[in-house]
Amino acid sequence: MALNETHDTGLQSWVASANTGKSDFPIQNLPFAVFRRTGSSEAFRGGVAIGDQVLDMAAVRDTKALHADVQAQVDAAAQGKLNALMGMNPAQWSALRLALSRALRAGAAAEAALKACLVPQSDVEYTVPVQVGDYTDFYTSVYHATNVGKLFRPTNPLMENYKWVPIGYHGRASSIRISGVDFKRPKGQLKAPDANPALLPCNRLDYELEMGIYAGAGNQWGDAIGIDDAENHIFGLCLLNDWSARDVQAWEYQPLGPFLSKNFATSISPWVVTLEALAPYRTAFTRPAEDPQPLPYLSSDANWQSGALDVQLTVAIQTAQMRAAGQEAAQITQTSYRHAYWTMAQLVAHHTVNGCDLQPGDLMGTGTLSGPTATEAGALLEITEGGKNPLTLPNGETRTFLQDGDAVVFTGWCEKPGAARIGFGECRATVLPTA
Repeated sequence: MALNETHDTGLQSWVASANTGKSDFPIQNLPFAVFRRTGSSEAFRGGVAIGDQVLDMAAVRDTKALHADVQAQVDAAAQGKLNALMGMNPAQWSALRLALSRALRAGAAAEAALKACLVPQSDVEYTVPVQVGDYTDFYTSVYHATNVGKLFRPTNPLMENYKWVPIGYHGRASSIRISGVDFKRPKGQLKAPDANPALLPCNRLDYELEMGIYAGAGNQWGDAIGIDDAENHIFGLCLLNDWSARDVQAWEYQPLGPFLSKNFATSISPWVVTLEALAPYRTAFTRPAEDPQPLPYLSSDANWQSGALDVQLTVAIQTAQMRAAGQEAAQITQTSYRHAYWTMAQLVAHHTVNGCDLQPGDLMGTGTLSGPTATEAGALLEITEGGKNPLTLPNGETRTFLQDGDAVVFTGWCEKPGAARIGFGECRATVLPTA
């Protein structure tokens, strides 16, 4: 998706908090969410982030302050789920984004009408922004796959298929929850050496640092989406925490893969950042020359030239002890989505090559996005080498895996000279004791 006037770094908004240069949500971003006022009985409706405010799209719809040409998009963006908006085409998404950008710019004639449509983000609560029909989790970081593989197969960490095919599995859509919703430590069958299995609380609970990719318009059942068309079927991205019960997984995963170890909770950030907003942060997609090159259906010139995205990602942990002492979450990881071995377009092309039909709002997880260095590991399993080397936090506490009361916080943003900062907000949840 090409750069256009909405990416102009000189743009300023009449919403002053969007102009600080440090906000996740300047006028060049304009991500979507679904919200209502905290604690109210109001219906959830769509909103757009601008600075520290939410532009209430249901209120915008009623003002008719945007051009009639985008009224259908405004109606879709005002709904309590964004599937209808995501089911539109890229030209319609782009037209709405341009109309919002022009209406929110300093000096815009729409300022008087739209000021009353703003709600402070500090006063709202969010919900999952779409009806997720299906959720697929991939495994796109070769660094994560190698680090984990070394724990179990030191001499042959990567499976033979890894560099040929995007590995994925179908997850559980019903247990996806929005940032801020805490969850109970899961139970499952655990098996100690030389003992029979027993139903017990997981004691090797982990996070996985991922991004979520929302499908836009789907494809007809039986028709594949070609790689050069794949990004026309992607609406936007969010942050995603694929919580993992490692000890449950170790016992159950053969021969069919994860089940109870993954289906208990997946956390996502509220804001969906559009693919168009991320256009300045496109980067080349490269493979080592000695690696197998993708099969033709997974390869295109455009994908090589700009198929990757440089999204900075962090993980922080706040223990119960830190929270009681008034200490903020401590950052333990920073990495980038650009290190992924498979791109967004490749995931869509592979997902549908057999005729599988995507639907608007379907969610795809990237898999754990570890980078090439130890400080870029996206899961405790890697950081602690399977629990053998505990992580020491700044207050002196140690962790091999997550304890009750631990909050895990992901953040994500894009930033470079000559482009506006584009942020994702945060994805946060706290582990509660088993019921």
